[in-house]
Amino acid sequence: MALRWFCTRSLLHESFDYSLIDRIPGRQTDRKTLLGELNWIFTAVTDTIAWNVLPHDLFQRLFRQDLLVASLFRNFLLAERIMRSANCSPISYPMLPPTHQHHMWDAWDMAAEICLSQLPTLVDDPNAEFQPSPFFTEQLTAFEVWLDHGSENKKPPEQLPIVLQVLLSQCHRFRALVLLGRFLDMGPWAVELALSVGIFPYVLKLLQTTTPELRQILVFIWTKILALDKSCQVDLVKDGGHAYFIKFLDSVEAYPEQRAMAAFVLAVIVDGHRRGQETCIAANLIHVCLKHLQCSSPNEAQTEPLFLQWICLCLAKLWEDFLEAQQLGLQADAPAILAPLLSEPQPEVRAAAVFALGTALDVGFDTSRDGHGDEDCDDDEKNRAEASIIKNLLNVVSDGSPLVRAEVAVALSRFAFGHNKHLKSVAAAYWKPQSGSVLTSLPSFAIKGSGSGYTTPTHYMPHGSIVPSPIAPLLRVGNDSPSVARDGRVSTSSPLATSGIMHGSPLSDDSSLHSDSGAPNDCVSNGIHSTRRPLDNALYSQCVLAMCNLAKDPSPRVATLGRRVLAIIGIEQVVAKSVKPAGLNTRPGESITTASSSLAGLARSSSWFELNGGGHLPLTFRTPPVSPPRPSYLTGMRRVCSLEFRPHLMNSSDSGLADPLLASAGPSGVTERSLLPQSMIYNWSCGHFSKPLLTAMDDSEDIVARREEREKLALDHIVKCQHSSVSKLHNQIASWDTKFETGTKTALLQPFSPVVIASDENERIRVWNYEEATLLNSFSNHDYPDKGISKLCLVNEFDENLLLVASNDGNIRIWKDYTSKGKQKLVTAFPSIQGHRPGVRSVNAVVEWQQQSGYLFSSGEISSIMAWDLDKEQLVNTIPLPQDSSISALAVSQVHGGEFAAGFVDGYVRLYDIRTPEMLVSETQPHTQRVERVVGIGFQPGREPAKIVSASQAGNIQFLDMRNTKNTYLTIDAHRGSLTALAIHRHAPIIASGSAKQLIKVFNLEGDPLGTIRYYPTFMAQKIGSVSCLTFHPYQVLLAAGAADACVSIYADEISPPR
Repeated sequence: MALRWFCTRSLLHESFDYSLIDRIPGRQTDRKTLLGELNWIFTAVTDTIAWNVLPHDLFQRLFRQDLLVASLFRNFLLAERIMRSANCSPISYPMLPPTHQHHMWDAWDMAAEICLSQLPTLVDDPNAEFQPSPFFTEQLTAFEVWLDHGSENKKPPEQLPIVLQVLLSQCHRFRALVLLGRFLDMGPWAVELALSVGIFPYVLKLLQTTTPELRQILVFIWTKILALDKSCQVDLVKDGGHAYFIKFLDSVEAYPEQRAMAAFVLAVIVDGHRRGQETCIAANLIHVCLKHLQCSSPNEAQTEPLFLQWICLCLAKLWEDFLEAQQLGLQADAPAILAPLLSEPQPEVRAAAVFALGTALDVGFDTSRDGHGDEDCDDDEKNRAEASIIKNLLNVVSDGSPLVRAEVAVALSRFAFGHNKHLKSVAAAYWKPQSGSVLTSLPSFAIKGSGSGYTTPTHYMPHGSIVPSPIAPLLRVGNDSPSVARDGRVSTSSPLATSGIMHGSPLSDDSSLHSDSGAPNDCVSNGIHSTRRPLDNALYSQCVLAMCNLAKDPSPRVATLGRRVLAIIGIEQVVAKSVKPAGLNTRPGESITTASSSLAGLARSSSWFELNGGGHLPLTFRTPPVSPPRPSYLTGMRRVCSLEFRPHLMNSSDSGLADPLLASAGPSGVTERSLLPQSMIYNWSCGHFSKPLLTAMDDSEDIVARREEREKLALDHIVKCQHSSVSKLHNQIASWDTKFETGTKTALLQPFSPVVIASDENERIRVWNYEEATLLNSFSNHDYPDKGISKLCLVNEFDENLLLVASNDGNIRIWKDYTSKGKQKLVTAFPSIQGHRPGVRSVNAVVEWQQQSGYLFSSGEISSIMAWDLDKEQLVNTIPLPQDSSISALAVSQVHGGEFAAGFVDGYVRLYDIRTPEMLVSETQPHTQRVERVVGIGFQPGREPAKIVSASQAGNIQFLDMRNTKNTYLTIDAHRGSLTALAIHRHAPIIASGSAKQLIKVFNLEGDPLGTIRYYPTFMAQKIGSVSCLTFHPYQVLLAAGAADACVSIYADEISPPR
């Protein structure tokens, strides 16, 4: 009918024989014949008109639910076109908007004309070959043009239904799929549009094809669909689609980024879906995953972190609350295979491995199990496996990444749930109320000593470091934590009456000490009829310790999770009571609330994939994506804050990623389940696939331009500094009353803006613009009661810099947007000092940050220096110190990455280089007249690696060349017995020292005094406090000085005050 009407109106009508229309060769179902092609084009055109004109739900009802109804309404669209031309108005129910003038009818007319022009030849010569119409190729080109210029805010591409039709044809299929992949990558809105057209059954059917070139793009398309709509898992399993992805995951020729997508698809298939879990286990998915984790051992070239991360998440979801899969995993030695991943450089991989280990613990939520429970499972074997999992988890309980520690807390909560009674009795033994006894706060819990009879209270500390206890002689605690007193003595007469213990707060760190006593063995087993056989008591003790440490974590999210874990083992009452003194600001009973605290603080980019700006799938899907090289340090560090964590991914119903476990736990499991904190690494990682994967982020050009501009500015200033003939530096250009009650403890000048940042002993941070004399921001570093600031550092000073705040207890917090009032955000936080936590006395942490290497060095009154890689958020080195010596000052080289100097309490100065195997380069004890602590230390400006300036509390400043440690080549007696601060300019030949007697002296590198800055009494005749901190501007000759009276002054050279 359409053709007849068309012929009467086309240019063909004079030369065309109408009777030929009834003799069109071919079959309607065969698209390679003329009749089939015309029928196919007509279907595509009417579908397109309907999809573009009708509301989407009406389109679904009329054109996608029933083939007969769809055919009827296609004919109605044609009828409307023909009848309207004769001034008739066809009526339908439901009422449809007019479609007779839609421009797609012109495309139909043109395609019909091209096809019909071949008709006479085909009828005369049965052997003549039919030339397919260019209609579909042209429509795909139109779609491609839209992809180049379209966006979410523009009109959707009207060719989408045609792209769908083209999937039916082998010759256009590959191109159509690639274009469809590009479209879906534009965002969730694009996936929704494609699903509304009816893409789902088509791509589901394509999983039955074996064409190798379609595999990568099909996996990509399914990744995009499942990232939006998890409910497709049911149909995928029903049609056996999972097998396609398992096969792809197992194919070595596919690139790791694409295999990571297959692992993601499989993880969604099994996520909270018992049928999916069962079919994937039957298809041997556990062994496939474990095999690839074993392949990616460290000796091989770097494996794609995204692939490792998703294999772990896939395994975790596969055996989550599914006993049979957990048993299969344990039999296949999964914990031992996952354990090495806990030291991978990417925090996302470590967190995913922790999640996989945690879900392998049987909590008792498997609703499919029958009454007899786990009798069929070998109890001893299961206990051994659980013990090994817990030991592995305890090794990462003080990981540098809050993401990993949060997962450890969630995993420990599962363990606490399964072993509740045993842990409760251990916890009860920790806090037995014995009236009036000082010992009440000390846990009476045992760890079997492996040499001496009993051991002293100490902390659990992985890595076998030497751990100084606040109470007793030094102990060494190994991985399995049999702690042995170093000299084998049994120390029973430790001086216990110290302030921390007297308070007996379970969140003060003394509570996490354990001493040995045989008693708890009885109290654990007495009267407890658990189906579970208890594990080793020492392990329970370490778990309670770890939980206590997590409850005091510097990251608010991790601390909330830690308190909820303690609530599970019955410490909620104690926690609730002592929370106020511990500064955790919760009301009694609040420790069991759900962990809905948004993770806004934990801002970290969602995966390695976009961090490096590379690794993008090629648009053609033919060329291999190259794994990008490791980024230069600056870019690597900048990623710490490149993505704000979006809490809506966690539990929004429309994201398709709402927590499925509550639903799957069955009616009985829901109430118990809600007590358990939920992991977030899986939902958070899913967010990666919702974002565009094929296009690079385009904001990087501005960042690079700004960095280049700043580098040029810095170089100009450096040249000026090096050639400056500094005279006195006593021209005070600004003075700021910080209003700190306890005086200014530390200060910092920003490199590229007139801003000074200062903090007091109570960790109140204030940011001030010294040109405009305005306060920009003021905030508290944390709410815990143990206050004390150690250092302020700037991370990424050429980019949007971050403020690193180190507290006296060794906790590090990194802030962004700290110069905007009330806008500051905590990017990450971690305890940088391990093995000894503050309790009885502070560790007096000394911290220094080195931008070139990306290392943070931290030490203090402990027996080692910890070196952290902030890009990996990982402890990379522990450098042992001589016995009984502790560090009082640290300085890093600005020239040689990995090189740093340390000043000690006993007057020693040691030079270290983390790049060398022995690490200690040289040592000397320059401060000999009066042995006092080194107050300040720093590298001299210039490229010489070993020239150091060191100042002791006695008042003498020594210039050292660490290559020749026999003698110091220059000594200045600056302040007799009262030196409090030392600053050395990075580039200008100038040093400054501060004294408790309210004066600052400035010297050049030859030791000549350049001038003295005195604090004068104010007009109110107040006496001004001693100089507490000195700091130079990195690229200008400016000195900021903070005093005990809360005043911060900024001095410039009198000749050239800055702009």
